[in-house]
Amino acid sequence: MLHAIVFVSALMLLGVGLRQQVAWFRQGLIPASLIAGFLGLAVVQWFRWNERDTLEPIVSALGPWPSTLIAVVFAAMLLGKSKQDPSSSSQHLVRDVMQQGLMVWIIVLGQTVVGLWVTWWWIGPQFELPSSAGMLIETGFAGGHGTAAAMGDVFKHPSIGWEEGFDLGVMMATGGLVYGLVSGILWIQLALRRNWIPVAESAEDSVALQTASNPTKSAPRSSAASLGSARIDGSVLDPLLLQAIWLALAMGIGVALQGGVGWVAETMGTNASAESVELAAVGASETSDTRESPDAGESQLRSRLTLASIVGSFPLFIYTLFGGAIVRMLLRAIGQVHLIDEQTIHRISGTSMDLLVVAAVATLNLAAVASLWVPLAILLMAGSIWSTFCLLFLSRKILPPEKWFPLGLINFGMSTGTTATGFVLLRVVDPELKSGAAEDYALAAPLSAPFIGGGMITVAMPLVVLSRVSIAWPALLLATLLIVLILLGVRSRRSH
Repeated sequence: MLHAIVFVSALMLLGVGLRQQVAWFRQGLIPASLIAGFLGLAVVQWFRWNERDTLEPIVSALGPWPSTLIAVVFAAMLLGKSKQDPSSSSQHLVRDVMQQGLMVWIIVLGQTVVGLWVTWWWIGPQFELPSSAGMLIETGFAGGHGTAAAMGDVFKHPSIGWEEGFDLGVMMATGGLVYGLVSGILWIQLALRRNWIPVAESAEDSVALQTASNPTKSAPRSSAASLGSARIDGSVLDPLLLQAIWLALAMGIGVALQGGVGWVAETMGTNASAESVELAAVGASETSDTRESPDAGESQLRSRLTLASIVGSFPLFIYTLFGGAIVRMLLRAIGQVHLIDEQTIHRISGTSMDLLVVAAVATLNLAAVASLWVPLAILLMAGSIWSTFCLLFLSRKILPPEKWFPLGLINFGMSTGTTATGFVLLRVVDPELKSGAAEDYALAAPLSAPFIGGGMITVAMPLVVLSRVSIAWPALLLATLLIVLILLGVRSRRSH
């Protein structure tokens, strides 16, 4: 862990230096953390290319950072919510969350529709691929590497018999991650030129935007924000440590909520459900030999149909979001809410975001097996076009107008790999999370996470539908449903 911290610190210093020296980085509002992440990615890949495993322990140590740091960021959202924050007094929170939830369904369902149609009309007949190949875009893009591993069991089921599905799913997930990060930066540049990014709300943000648009103009030294005001006597406890304690409590409550809700759901389940969960857990921990078992695919489906699995699919950051709200509510109840320093909480959150960006980018896995690259490239291009269309066009028509681009960026990252990718991009345009986009994303996640993008519907489609009926029927029915959801989202936006 110490080596990982030193490695990230060195990358950050190099990133700061490059941002100061390269005008394009400043003009594009590219944070030093993102530059540092790509530097780390280049270094790691160089070592792997030369078959040196010196950095592998560091890469392994950095692996869990993104998921943990996202939880920290969300714990800080409601914990450090000041009364002056416009997003906290919004009367349209429910509407915004519903629009976001609908948008996620449109994005992920669209990936399935695009994949099914491309497989039906092109790569299926030409390359003799099964109908389940149409699920690869959703598996790799919205699902990521974890879903690709789980879907490998499904693709190998005797009713499908597609051994290459696992490798192609992993390749699709890797390609999605790379495309999401690289193209996301380009779309941010486009947003700057089209004025899609919300106007700066503070003098500090205004200075940053002016400096970015005019690289020859340097920002004043006083533009750096202070750490915040002390909330306790330094002789008693360091003020910064006190704010870290509030965040740690929020994180602890979030972990306890996740475990408690999962335990209740598992307890309420039937013996059959508990057996399915146990089979899924054993299958996930075993080697590739288990993935070849005829029952592995069915166990994946059964495990995702249990209440415990549905609740367990909610990521930790959802629970830490409420953990922060609980800590703030308890302090308010005892008249000690003044001990929370919102500015310091936001600074800690920003630090977590920077570290998240470096870890997420530097640990990208670019190694993939080069098999069936032609159909994979076709699916990759189709999925990329659809995800980009959702960001640049549909998001403007469906998501809340005042934050459609920041929220669209999170969705774009999620739909091309991981939520961490979305926050890497969000860090560029909304470094202090003032837009409220991250909050809407977290609150809307339970509306989609258990079902799509690696949920029960994703696993059920190949086993229950595609292996039993012609691909034409699900392709036509899901395309119709997708059109209905898009029209519903556009109409809902216009009605407000």
